[in-house]
Amino acid sequence: QVQLVESGGGLVQAGGSLRLSCAASGSNFRINDMAWYRQAPGKQRELVATITSGGSTNYVDSVKGRFTISRDNAKKTVYLQMNSLKPEDTAVYYCVAAYNYPINYWGQGTQVTVSS
Repeated sequence: QVQLVESGGGLVQAGGSLRLSCAASGSNFRINDMAWYRQAPGKQRELVATITSGGSTNYVDSVKGRFTISRDNAKKTVYLQMNSLKPEDTAVYYCVAAYNYPINYWGQGTQVTVSS
């Protein structure tokens, strides 16, 4: 089993940056594919970025060139560096382990608010 704790959210002006962190517990972090999802009020949950156990990444089109997902297996942590933030990036961001498997694990979420 994996437990995830996100941090790094907050309030930032448009054009600013934030780095989200997701610390994982459990012995299988190294082999887990990881993802960041987000959900804005009144909208469906959206897959934002993914990173495989081998380090391959993928992004939703709306964040390409602005967000970077990375992982540090030694620290059992996955990151989401968010630059050039826009008001439409405002959402609760969730870290997910094994996102592409029937059994997956979610963090509690961290709020990101971008003011215009």
